[in-house]
Parts: sequence; C-alpha cells; structure tokens
Amino acid sequence: MLQALLNLRREEFGPVLIAALFFFFVLTALMLLRPARDALGMERGIESIRWLFIGTAVVTLAVNPLFGWLVSRLRRLQFIGTTYGFFVLSLVGFWALLMFAPDSVGQRSGQVFFVWYSVFNLFATMVFWALLADRFTSDQGKRFFALISVGGTLGAIFGPWLTSRLAQPLGTPSLLLVACGFLLLALAMAWLLVRAAPDRAPTDTSVEATGFASEGERIGGSAWSGLRAVFRSPYLTGIAGYILLMTVVATLVYFTRLQMVAEVAEDTDARTAIFGNIDMWTQVAVLVLQLTLTGKIIKRFGLGVALAILPAATALGFIGLAVYGSFVVLILLEATNRAVQRGITRPAREALFTVVNREDKYKAKAFIDTFIYRAGDVLGAQTEGAFGRLGLAMGALIGAVLPLALVWVALAIWLGRAQARRVEQLTARAAPAASDGAQVGASPPVARGADSAAP
Repeated sequence: MLQALLNLRREEFGPVLIAALFFFFVLTALMLLRPARDALGMERGIESIRWLFIGTAVVTLAVNPLFGWLVSRLRRLQFIGTTYGFFVLSLVGFWALLMFAPDSVGQRSGQVFFVWYSVFNLFATMVFWALLADRFTSDQGKRFFALISVGGTLGAIFGPWLTSRLAQPLGTPSLLLVACGFLLLALAMAWLLVRAAPDRAPTDTSVEATGFASEGERIGGSAWSGLRAVFRSPYLTGIAGYILLMTVVATLVYFTRLQMVAEVAEDTDARTAIFGNIDMWTQVAVLVLQLTLTGKIIKRFGLGVALAILPAATALGFIGLAVYGSFVVLILLEATNRAVQRGITRPAREALFTVVNREDKYKAKAFIDTFIYRAGDVLGAQTEGAFGRLGLAMGALIGAVLPLALVWVALAIWLGRAQARRVEQLTARAAPAASDGAQVGASPPVARGADSAAP
C-alpha cells in the first residue's frame, strides 16, 4: 500500500529517503541564513540591494569556470565535497569575524555576506539537483522528484523556525555555526546517495556515446564547456530562458516586499524575525502542494503543464495586487508564487535535466542555475527600480508582467514536449541494446540522457 501511495518500487525507498534527507539538511542550512542575508543587505537601503544583485551576478559568472574546472578534474564526490567544504569554511570565517572582530563589521561586510550567500544558495542547491539528475532516470524523476522535494520543504520550514527562535536571544553569529553542521550532514548524505544508488552501466560502454561515466572516472571536458553547451543546444537554451523569465518576475515581487517590510520594521533583528516568519508560512504552502498535487499533475498532464502553472498563477496574482494593493495581498502573491515554484515547478524543471549527458548535468546546469538565475535577478531589480524612479504605478508593472507571462507559458509547453521527445528517442535507442542484452542474459539498461538527442 505504501509503495502504491508513494509511487515507488521497493528498491527505490532507500535512495529516495537519503535524497530527501540530503535536501532537508541543505535547505535547513540555507533558510537559517536567508532572513539574516535579507536583513543585513538592507542596512544601506533597498537601492543598494539592486547593486548587490549586479555584484552577485558578476561573482557567479566568475565562479562558473572554476566550478567547471573542478568538475573536469575531480571525481564526482570530490568536487561535491570541495563545494560544500568551501562554504563551511566560509561560514566559519564569517563567524570568527563577527565574534572576534565585531568593530570591523559594518555595512560593507553585510553586503559581502549578502553576495556570498546569494552565490552559496544557488551552488548548494544546484549541486544537489545535478546529483539527483545524474543518479535517477527521467521516469524516476517524474515519479519521485516531488516526493524528494518534501524533504527540502521540511528543511525550509525548520530553518526559518530556528531563525525566528534563535535570532534575537543568541544573535546572528550563532546561526552560522548551526548552518555549518547541517551542511556537513548534507555532505554525508551525498556520499550515502552515491553508494545507495550505484551507477548502472549501459550495454553500450562508449562514454562518448552515452554520456555515462562511472564514479571512479572524471567527467572531463573544459571549464567553459557548460557555457558553450547552453548556447549550442536549443533545449538547454529553452531551459535558460524559462529560468530567466521566472527570476525576473520573482525579483519584482521580492523588491516590493522589501519596501513594505522596511516601512514596518527598522531594527535588523526585527526584520530577520519578520522574514523568517514569512518564509516559514510560505514553505507550509509548498509542503501542501508537494504532498497533494505535484506528482499527480506531472503524471496526468506532463511536464509542460506543470511548468506552465507558475506563469499563469503569477499573472493572476499580479492582477489581484493591482486591484487591491495591500501588504496582505502582496504576501499572498509571494507565498503563492514561491509555493508553486518550489512545490510544482522545481521538481518539473529538474526532471528536464535527466535527458542530457552527465557533463551538461553539472556544467551547463551550473551556468543556468547560477548565472542565468542571477542575471534574471539583475534584470528584474533594475526594471523595478526604473519603474520607481519614473513614478509609474502598479498598472505599469502589470503591463510588463502579463506579456512576459504569455511567453513564459509558451516556453513551458515547448520544453515539456521537447523533453518527451528526448525520452522517446532515448527509449528507441535503448530498445535494441536491451534486446541484445536479454539474449545473453543481461539486464536491460536504464536509458540515460544524451544531449545529442534533438529537442
């Protein structure tokens, strides 16, 4: 009965549970620190955050070749461990600065932390989802990526809850060490996941043909191959465009929220507590969606419809905000936007990467999930700032969002169909190999993505 309810096979329970715990620890660490990031970033006013978004995008672009180099030179667990280890050491450094040199901490260091966290946030989650796209097939991704996301949602609820309880009595520095502990637990789960879901070698042992490489082999390639792949593959370009539109619109909502919170709270700790409570209740809505609708929507209507729900819901929310314009409506808009994005859209768009080769799962995905994401932040921040400087009302914002939403919906449908075509092509290519394997008593291979398939 449990297998039928969760849409899992018996041998999948262990890997799915480990992956859910992995995501729980990652999101707990991230959401512990996010309210502090927002509060520290506002120390010099909201206008400075727009420039911090530009700085974050530049740093993200600079870090991508370094990450690509690590992927090319190190084995999978080595570059995953290096990534999380660097962030742990950075948190320890920030903690030491806050504890032993508090006089040197000011607005500038708060801005540095804002940029650092914004880069850390994307790379930490990108590495997690890249590993999942590498470990599981397209069919598995559609069946239980939403279930695994529940672990992350529970962490995203638990993290802000801890922040709201610890921020004022213990202070922000203590949260950094707590986050370090959760990141180390996440790294342990990554190691267990690789062991619990071992590579299954395809019948065709050509790495170049299949995009397959065992744990003991390096992925190889150049540090810039991920960037080149995004612009050479229409499929990857489409994913990048979807994420760009998503972040532009989300940033418009984000800055509107910052302005309203700035009006009701002036103290950093008070703002941290407010942001923590907003995040916590948003994640409760995410959890409800993941447990009730996400898996059923993807299974019944496909990835295209699941991806199109977010732009449709966002457009309706902006219309409601234009009509009523209250703080409560804004919180409902942001909660709905983020709930649909994390509860439905995120599992669906991560399943898109299950049909590309291993190098693109890490390098191209890193470029899309970090730089393209932050480029959307910059574009959205500057657009919102331009509207404010021109004195334009909410109606002008609606006039910009609605056309974007239409393009966003069309792109979502196209990506769903492109992913389905890739699955069909991979299945057709795997069928003859499976037949040959059956003749010699071999197990049929699991089809894994190769980016050579046409979109």
